[in-house]
Amino acid sequence: MSHVDIRFTDKNSERFMLARRVYKVIEDLENEYLYPDSETLGGFKFRDGQYKFSQIDEGEWTDFDSENDYWGYKEDYAWFRHSFTVPERFAGRPVVYQLTPSASGPWNRSNPQFIMYFNGELRQGGDSNHSEIRLLDCAKGGEEFDCCLNAYSDAWEFKGKLRMGARLKVVDNLVNRLIFDLKTPLKVASLYDADDLPRIDIVKALNDAVNLIDFNTADYDTFAASAEAAIDLLDREIYSKDAMDATACCIGHTHIDVAWLWRLRQTREKAGRSFATVLKLMEEYPEYKFMSSQAQLYAFVKEDYPEVYEGIKKMIAAGRWEVEGSMWVESDTNVTSGESLVRQFLVGKRFFKDEFGVDNKIMWLPDVFGYSAALPQIMKKAGINYFMTTKISWNEFNKVPYDTFMWKGIDGTEILSHFSPSTDCFDEGDCWQTTYNAYLNPEHILGGWHRYSQKDLNKEYLCTFGHGDGGGGPTRDMLEMGHRMAKGIPGCPKVKQEFAIDFYHDLEKEVKGSRRLPKWAGELYLEFHRGTLTSQGRNKRYNRKSELLYHDMETICAIADSNGIASYPRQFINDGWKIILLNQFHDIIPGSSIKEVYEDSKEQYDKLISEGKAEIADTLGKIVCTPDGSALTVFNTFGAERDDVVITDMPAAEHFSIVDADGNVMPWQKSADGRLVFFAKGVPAKGYKTFSIVHGGESGENTVKVENKTIENKFFTVKFDKDMNIASLIHKATGRSVAPEGEVLNKIYAYDDRPFNHEAWDIKVYFDQKYTEINDVSAVDVTESGPVRTVIKVTRKFLSSTIEQSFIFYADLPRIDVDYTVDWKEKKILLKADFPVDVNATEATYDIQFGNYKRPTHRNTLWDFAQFEVVGHKWVDLSDNSFGLSVLNDCKYGHDIKDGHIRTSLLRCAVNPNSEQDREVHRFTYSIYPHAGSVDTSDVVNQGYSLNLPLYCVSGKAAHDSYSLVSTDKDNVIIETVKKAEDSDDVVIRAYETWNKTTDCVYTFDRAPKSVYVCNLLEENEEQLEVSGNTVSLRFKPFEIKTVKVTF
Repeated sequence: MSHVDIRFTDKNSERFMLARRVYKVIEDLENEYLYPDSETLGGFKFRDGQYKFSQIDEGEWTDFDSENDYWGYKEDYAWFRHSFTVPERFAGRPVVYQLTPSASGPWNRSNPQFIMYFNGELRQGGDSNHSEIRLLDCAKGGEEFDCCLNAYSDAWEFKGKLRMGARLKVVDNLVNRLIFDLKTPLKVASLYDADDLPRIDIVKALNDAVNLIDFNTADYDTFAASAEAAIDLLDREIYSKDAMDATACCIGHTHIDVAWLWRLRQTREKAGRSFATVLKLMEEYPEYKFMSSQAQLYAFVKEDYPEVYEGIKKMIAAGRWEVEGSMWVESDTNVTSGESLVRQFLVGKRFFKDEFGVDNKIMWLPDVFGYSAALPQIMKKAGINYFMTTKISWNEFNKVPYDTFMWKGIDGTEILSHFSPSTDCFDEGDCWQTTYNAYLNPEHILGGWHRYSQKDLNKEYLCTFGHGDGGGGPTRDMLEMGHRMAKGIPGCPKVKQEFAIDFYHDLEKEVKGSRRLPKWAGELYLEFHRGTLTSQGRNKRYNRKSELLYHDMETICAIADSNGIASYPRQFINDGWKIILLNQFHDIIPGSSIKEVYEDSKEQYDKLISEGKAEIADTLGKIVCTPDGSALTVFNTFGAERDDVVITDMPAAEHFSIVDADGNVMPWQKSADGRLVFFAKGVPAKGYKTFSIVHGGESGENTVKVENKTIENKFFTVKFDKDMNIASLIHKATGRSVAPEGEVLNKIYAYDDRPFNHEAWDIKVYFDQKYTEINDVSAVDVTESGPVRTVIKVTRKFLSSTIEQSFIFYADLPRIDVDYTVDWKEKKILLKADFPVDVNATEATYDIQFGNYKRPTHRNTLWDFAQFEVVGHKWVDLSDNSFGLSVLNDCKYGHDIKDGHIRTSLLRCAVNPNSEQDREVHRFTYSIYPHAGSVDTSDVVNQGYSLNLPLYCVSGKAAHDSYSLVSTDKDNVIIETVKKAEDSDDVVIRAYETWNKTTDCVYTFDRAPKSVYVCNLLEENEEQLEVSGNTVSLRFKPFEIKTVKVTF
């Protein structure tokens, strides 16, 4: 039972005293009348450990003394059971069962939690907000119950000091009704000033009502009649009056973090507990409607709690449970790749459609740490029409000016968006944060209306109510107050419970064509949690490598399948994608979870990558149908022809040449670890090329010159200073120095990283106030020198950590790779690499999903100032129209480009909530790529893919000397994905335009297709294309994503 928060400021006035009197009456009703009888229960048996309900009789149970025994250690799982009989004196009245597990003080919001079984039936979850379950609506007396409690404690608070107790209590329904009839309008009145009419009228009516309650009678019927009279008066004087001309469209909700301060295995239980509680409350409150997103949670419940899952299906069919959200999980949208976002929708929407017959239309991301400008197009092409969040309200410096608006992406696609404005901050000037865990009470309902920015556009807003993050959901108190606000209370918006999709449909009708409907173009940058672009570097590397591994696997397996070589492992690939998608949840991939979450994640990733590599190797072995030590077949999974470096096992011969079918000789050398490194030219897009090993030849001429600290190839002249920083980098084609005179490239800085809260999440604007240059060089070695590349290894010491940098200078690639192995031991440090660039640029360009995005390099406005750490994927670039520098990477996402400097974040090591975060060995690569001209005339996109998609090499010959499944004739059209269709043997090809240009292009296939259809991201056909031989022509709009389905 919630208390009444008296917020009156005039506490010496008569009006305040009258309100305080009402509060006292409510307090007395709750303490003396609501539960007229109760009985303490004991007799608990205890069994430690995590078991299914079906296993509870398999082990030994011990007695548990409610007065003297304790439980509840870190991640402590246990079962309690006891039997009891409802006393005969309870007959004819409602009875609740109440858990009382706390040792002392308040029951912590996330500790402990229970799943309650009565007589073998799962009935409800239990937590600090749901400690009671309505056991009987009308007891007969003598009912017998066998109660089993599945208990969990995360030990954030109690640490082994939890007791276990329970009570049976009789509830007076009439008193309960009277309490909420009084309490709800009193909360409304408390939100107004002394002279405001809603307050004056409500307090008067409340006092008139309490005057009718007969507290002095010993006769219950007399008391009940007086209570009924008070209720009737309230109906006439408050609930029959007009409410405010505004409506809060409310939907029950529980935000369940798939992992955060708990592991995945606990999330499965949280979903079961929360959903069971929802179903139980739906039995009691017929107007209650509930919504939950994240297909993964439903999949967990289907597997672990089939009885709950069946209950959910019944409520969906009854129109009371809404399944929306569209995605497999509520994923991060900063770090997650474009193809992964497509799969979040593809896998999520297919699950909801297959399981429940629902076609989702809302992208539901209440708690994500920023929103990519690529999203509107991805949403629209996945059949999503609406977007919802609240997290953007957490901005540090600037309040987003709109709550209802059209969000415009990089390609021009617009999505109707609504930010739920629910907040307990009554005065907007004091607080602009909103919540997705609203309470269905007057404070949040009226606070949300005052916070709502588009009152001139429409009179309704969306409110998601219920306890969340760790689950739980709405409470009886919320539903009771919601019922009263639905009737209407003067001075308060009216409440109606409805599905989110119905709210959006009505909103669309209301605002369509309105000139007052604002637009927001570009990304929705969250001015908060910037550190999540870098925290937990290992997981970010795993994510990138897994995304690319499955990109490669799908391409290679599609080639094999479409040529009748090997069947496509659709189920294997789909199962793997679900693991990738799961780990993109917005508290896993950002690095903001506890240590144990990343132990689980590492185990999943290691298995995923190992099995994925094995599948690729097996399929490549089948494509290379003639094992032959005198040939090497090189596979290119990228969508354009490549000249690139290949690393594979050395052939048995000592003296040989590598030549292609046209007799062109490829340079080669032996790597430091004894492998073959050679430069493969002309490897076709989405295909392969075979090279012959000719005995007796030569490896080629070494054209990379090393003299003292100067390295020169045909692209660059590089000079290192005494600390092995790049003192000079001259781009030969232009004669330009990359860095301004007197500045050095590639210097590593260690910044004192001490955010005042949210350690794993935040980098604060003052991070660069204190820093150390890492210049201590302990060793310099030339580890390789040959016709393909020269490698210089630099070892640095910093405090207790070791940093190894291997600078790779290629004979035929116009970039310098820097491979890192970092054995990191420090805490609270942000490590960045700095690249000053001598160009005149007010904007920098960042690779994002299916395109790129420009951001200012200055701090002219507070909006510019706030973006001191931003996201970029495979590359970032700072250029003017004549020259520029790109910094590529294979697993880094956090960057800042201000005042002519590119700074890439390499790692950071917060201590909360994971005290060991990033204190381990890190491996990553970034590349320095100077270029002539502006960014859009450079080769940066291909170079970024080249770094991230290494060529594969297999000993032997394939069926063709050179083969390409599909290619395009335009460099700015990037063929990203090749896969088999979800429901047919067709080949799906997804590409995008990368430089904001309308482009006509031609796809060339390996044979003449029977048909080619343009389809959406869900692989639903939209338009048939005309086939001309083995080609089709397509037009791409700027930054357009286009998917085609090909039947061979």
